[in-house]
Amino acid sequence: MLKAANALAERVGGLKFGRFVLSKRLPVAAGLGGGSADAAAALRLLARRNHLALDDERLCEAARVTGADVPVCLDPRPRLMSGIGNLLSPPLDLPPLAAVLVNPRVAVPTKGVFEKLAAPRVVLAAKVSEDYQPTDRAGLIEYLAARGNDLEAPAIALQPVVAEVLEALRRLSGCRLARMSGSGATCFALFDNAKAAAAAARALRERKPGWWVRSAMLG
Repeated sequence: MLKAANALAERVGGLKFGRFVLSKRLPVAAGLGGGSADAAAALRLLARRNHLALDDERLCEAARVTGADVPVCLDPRPRLMSGIGNLLSPPLDLPPLAAVLVNPRVAVPTKGVFEKLAAPRVVLAAKVSEDYQPTDRAGLIEYLAARGNDLEAPAIALQPVVAEVLEALRRLSGCRLARMSGSGATCFALFDNAKAAAAAARALRERKPGWWVRSAMLG
């Protein structure tokens, strides 16, 4: 948040600051984009106080230099991302998804995960691919099921417990799909409704009291 605020101050002369109070509800380094969302929230607050539009290039540039996932969080609506997070599609009309989020309370350093990925150097696209089509819940889950997370295998190599989390999620009653979030170690499972997700979260919390387990609605 401070990095984002300072980046904006470098670009906007006489920027009026304020006092930030952060209530952290997610595990640190959970792979859920919490830090990026916090940074973007700081920028939105500063923009409001200084009468800056959210599409002000100075605000957008401050977001980009703060972190790859910060630009998409400035206007927190679902989008497709490309490049290093600098290329965003128009907002997507996604149906809400009931989910269970699980973090085994281990650290998975993003840098280490990308080093183990050993992928060829990324060629930045000129625009975001807009192949997304489904707007209903079943179609969205089917769309996601056809796509994986390339960072899952290297994350498991660093922290094998990630595989244990995914297996536990897939065994939950009503689980439609389980994936790792970002570079880990948090994983998620999708369910048909909030009631099923809440019941699954309770069951898993009883079996794994040391894990961070939450049910949530995404979207």
